[in-house]
Amino acid sequence: MIRAIVTDIEGTTSDIRFVHNVLFPYARERLEAFVTAQQYAEPVKSILDNLRDEIAQSDATTADLVETLFRFMDEDRKSTALKALQGIIWHDGYVNGDFTGHLYPDVLPALEKWKAQGIDLYVYSSGSVAAQKLLFGYSDEGDITHLFSGYFDTRIGAKREAHAYSNIAEQLALPPVSILFLSDIHQELDAAAEAGLRTVQLIRGDDDAASQHHQVHSFNDINPEQIPS
Repeated sequence: MIRAIVTDIEGTTSDIRFVHNVLFPYARERLEAFVTAQQYAEPVKSILDNLRDEIAQSDATTADLVETLFRFMDEDRKSTALKALQGIIWHDGYVNGDFTGHLYPDVLPALEKWKAQGIDLYVYSSGSVAAQKLLFGYSDEGDITHLFSGYFDTRIGAKREAHAYSNIAEQLALPPVSILFLSDIHQELDAAAEAGLRTVQLIRGDDDAASQHHQVHSFNDINPEQIPS
C-alpha cells in the first residue's frame, strides 16, 4: 500500500522549459550584482563560504566565486550553493509577479485526490527547498504548498544515488516499498528502485526506450493502489 508519494519537479510536475527558459536566465542576469551586494550579509555570506568548501578553495575571492557559479550554470552542476543563491534571486521574481511557477494541468487534480485519500505528498528536486516552495507557492494555480508534507533537495543526497532515497525513507519513517517516487528521468528511478521504493516515470514526450519503469503520460494515469511492487 502506498502511504507517501514523492515527486520530482522538472519534467514531471512542471515543464523543464520553464526552468531553463525563464528561471535560469532570470537568475543568471542578476547573479553577479546580487552576490557582490550581499556578500557580507547572511545568508549569502554563509552560502559563499560553503561554496569555498565545495571547491576546496578557502581563499577564493568573491569574483572567483562568481566565475565559478557561472561555470556551474553552464555545466548544469547540481551545486547546493548555486541552488541556494538561485532560490533567493527567484524569490523576488515570484513576489514581484515577474513569473509564476508552471504546473502541467493534470498535476493539481491528482495531488488533491491523493491527499484526500490520506497519502502524504513530498517533493524531491535538485533545486533548493526554498526554490521548490516558491514554485508551488506562486504556481499557475496559486499557492498549493498546503498539499505537501515536506520537501527534499540535494542535501539529502544526489538524485541518481540510491542512498538518497534510503535517507528519504528513513526521514519519513516508512518502509521504502510504501513510498512511490515520480520522475521523468529513468536514472533517478533506477536509484529509487534500488533503495526499495516503487516508481513511475512521467513521460511528457516520446517514450523512454532505455527505461525499465512503468511509464505514463499524465498524472491522471497514476493509480497508487495499482503500483506493482
